[in-house]
Amino acid sequence: MSNDKTIEKSYEIAKNIYAAIGVDTEAAINRLVKIPVSLHCWQGDDLGGFERPGAELAGGGIQATGNYPGKARTIDELRSDLDKALSLIPGSHRLNLHASYLDNGGKFVERDQIGIEHFQSWIDWCKSLGLGMDFNSTCFSHPKAEDGFTFAHHDKGIRDFWITHSILCRKISKEIGIQLGTACVTNFWIPDGYKDIPADRKSPRQRLAESLDEIFAEKIDKQYHLDAVECKLFGIGSESYVVGSHEFYLGYAISRDKLLCLDSGHFHPTEVISDKISSVLTFLDEILLHVSRGIRWDSDHVVIISDELLAVAQEIVRGDYLDRVHIGLDFFDASINRVAAWVIGTRAMIKALLAALLEPSQTLQKLELEDNFTERLAIMEELKTFPFGAVWDYYCLKNNVPVQMAWLDEVKQYENQVQIKRI
Repeated sequence: MSNDKTIEKSYEIAKNIYAAIGVDTEAAINRLVKIPVSLHCWQGDDLGGFERPGAELAGGGIQATGNYPGKARTIDELRSDLDKALSLIPGSHRLNLHASYLDNGGKFVERDQIGIEHFQSWIDWCKSLGLGMDFNSTCFSHPKAEDGFTFAHHDKGIRDFWITHSILCRKISKEIGIQLGTACVTNFWIPDGYKDIPADRKSPRQRLAESLDEIFAEKIDKQYHLDAVECKLFGIGSESYVVGSHEFYLGYAISRDKLLCLDSGHFHPTEVISDKISSVLTFLDEILLHVSRGIRWDSDHVVIISDELLAVAQEIVRGDYLDRVHIGLDFFDASINRVAAWVIGTRAMIKALLAALLEPSQTLQKLELEDNFTERLAIMEELKTFPFGAVWDYYCLKNNVPVQMAWLDEVKQYENQVQIKRI
């Protein structure tokens, strides 16, 4: 691997190359370090959670595939894995926690009974590491969600159960925000839908809107808590009809002043969320992104550098949306080392942001206004072979994390010393 002096020398060369087209690499690096990415806890244990010993993911249109050894089985193991992943990722980031990851001391707590006491150890852990924290209601893998309906259910008793759960999640989120001093984004993904063609599309959506209004009745200071609602095209078991469609939640978010959550895998394969960001932010103050990688469906593959990931980052930077877009990850691959999955996906997201920050956006937009599309295209193409990697390596070096492939050696060592013993 390259030594520090080689990395610094390569960076100086790259710095001058970028300066020639009006890009300040130091400014890009200083801006990047302030952009947090929210790491999803559920990558570490295939979204099993800790409600009951040996809990397994089941239902709700979500599926983790693979059986790679060493998955986290306890809260301590999950935190250990997160510690290792965070030590290999440059920058200061956030934890994204699902309600089913509560610390219940081994005693089952029903979802309509959860309280801040079940998440205090997570708050303390985040505080010790200087992490912000985000939250999610857990509306799947539960007997009251087995038929595919929760908040839009025709049974008021079932609706009330999930409404209570969600109200409690908002209270927990508020306390998280207060204690950590940064707003907790709490996302509501609701799996309701039909496998086959429904006879009534209207009533479930009316019930869902009424349930959401009840959940959000209490106004909470945005300094501590932000609500987000997440749309989806289809899910496993809801292939024909999802109550919470994109149009439904876009209308709801605009009319109720909520964040809209755009998930990379939740749309038709020919759709991309990069094209939606500027559209929805024309009407919304803020949005939440769940960055994933769908392959032919919402398959939640590990995020990699792709045209779409680069486009998402470009839209955020070009539109000056960094203060209005909350970036979270959402993938769970059980076919590879789970710590490596976090590192690969998160580093890819940060790399994409760096690439966007190293773009001469003002120059490109000026050329566009001048109808000089030839030069615009030429610069965009040339940028693809600029020495971006040298800037990335330098960024990692300055953040005291492994450069290039050195992080993989640490993951292998951790697997052999810690994870493999969990079998």
